[in-house]
Amino acid sequence: MGLNKQKSRLKSDIVDMKKIWRDPVLLVTIIFVLLSLLIFILYPLYAVLKVSFIGNDGFTLDAYITTLKSLEFRKTLANTLILGITVGLLSTIIGFIFAYADSYIKTHFKKLFKLVSILPIISPPFVLALSSIMLFGQYGLITRRIFGIEDANIYGFKGLVLVQTMTFFPVAYLLLTGLLKNIDPSLEEASRDMGASRWKTFTTVTLPLMAPGLANSFLLTFIETVADFSNPMVIGGNFSTLATQIYMQAIGNYDMQGGATVAVILLVLSILLFVLEKYWIERKTYVTVTGKASRERTPITEKKIVYPIDLICLLITVFVLSFYVLIPISAFFNVAGVDYTLTTKHFKYVWELGFKAVKDTTLLSAIATPITGVLGMVIAFLIVRKKFFGRGFIEFTSLLAMAVPGTVIGIGYVSAYNTKPLVLTGTAAIIIISFVMRSVPVGVRSGVASLQQIDPSIEEAASDLGASSTKVFTSITLPLIKNAFFSGLVYTFVRSMTAVSAVIFLVSARYSLLTVQILSQVDTGRFGVASAYSTILIIIVYIAISILYFVLGKLGVSKEEIEI
Repeated sequence: MGLNKQKSRLKSDIVDMKKIWRDPVLLVTIIFVLLSLLIFILYPLYAVLKVSFIGNDGFTLDAYITTLKSLEFRKTLANTLILGITVGLLSTIIGFIFAYADSYIKTHFKKLFKLVSILPIISPPFVLALSSIMLFGQYGLITRRIFGIEDANIYGFKGLVLVQTMTFFPVAYLLLTGLLKNIDPSLEEASRDMGASRWKTFTTVTLPLMAPGLANSFLLTFIETVADFSNPMVIGGNFSTLATQIYMQAIGNYDMQGGATVAVILLVLSILLFVLEKYWIERKTYVTVTGKASRERTPITEKKIVYPIDLICLLITVFVLSFYVLIPISAFFNVAGVDYTLTTKHFKYVWELGFKAVKDTTLLSAIATPITGVLGMVIAFLIVRKKFFGRGFIEFTSLLAMAVPGTVIGIGYVSAYNTKPLVLTGTAAIIIISFVMRSVPVGVRSGVASLQQIDPSIEEAASDLGASSTKVFTSITLPLIKNAFFSGLVYTFVRSMTAVSAVIFLVSARYSLLTVQILSQVDTGRFGVASAYSTILIIIVYIAISILYFVLGKLGVSKEEIEI
């Protein structure tokens, strides 16, 4: 019986492959996608492995033995895990409170909460770290000016927990909001009808249903924290993490093998967590909470519940917004923390001496955006609609880039494309490719989700009438998944404009990037210039998103249908 089933499947696969052979454009597309993923995702990872294992005398484990014996490395690994667990727990708790307020209670601040969830996405990744130094540092506005504390120290573990929690709790909020809204309210109402209190219903019905979602949220924020490079670089102080150690080993100490070894360890940790989140916990989440609710939930209006939750969310919102508001304001201070005289010299500096970074970043991001958008939709189309040998490889590899920390990608690209046959170091191409490969997984996931909701018979009808795969994709599939396509465009542009962890290894004298310039200015203590750069970056991103939304409006797509 099993043998017959295998034969039947093999015959079906052969028939599918014959169809592909008869469509040369589709065949070329599959080969192109396979080669792109091999060359620009797997080959750099292989290069990192190779550098870590190959010494002057050939294969060696010396780098791993030295690293694992190092007390500094063990301390850094412990730091990374403790930080990930702490931020993961805090982000999940705060994200759940916000999600509960959005989904369950009658709050008047939903738009404000939505704003807080979007800000970390459209701003440079270390803006909150920069603000925290200007607010709570040795010369901080709050610590020095208001409370007169002269020895304040925001650097290290406490500062990182504060900044990373504010940065990553919106990730948990967005994930948990979607899951809470999909819980059928009749389940909770049945508990209430049987005499259970709100608290009893919450602890015995809502929380158990959300348990896999909360675990998923914790793992996602844990992965983000472990892979984060920019915040530890700005505010970490003596509290080192694996992501920063990779950079310091490879670039600071010129020890590429040592940096690659730490990169491999971080990569293994990230991929294990990604596989756990993707193939176990995420599946459990969708089994527990399925489909849409049978009807809309009646919002909770009881003051003893609404007021405390609203107050907590509002205080956190105001606290986070104050950090973002400080950035454009600080750009006009002569020396933040010392001399609060108003000036425009920082913007003049950017305009006269540093505007190349603005032009380069915008241009390279604009080039990467349509490439990523199309590639993401093509890969999603191949995964969902076509059957061929290698489809599973394409799906896993395209999503794998999501799990690889930026510093690992950066060191991989430096190692892979610094010598023949493919020399890309110092070119615009290597930066654009890194933008594309870092953002394409989101487009693929969005495209796959959209395609799975569309009846394939629509496309099959076009194929039966003689349309090629190219014609079907461009005239039928793409218009049907335009929301996912444009979501990918918006996300890619924003992600490319604010990228730092991978590209910090790839920039050269020929091409300068805004985030790298901001990081450099912070490192030298020029917070005014860093704030000016950050303000310009946020304005460019906001203008770009506004233009995209305007175009989408003309195409009949509303803002609500687009998710960044």
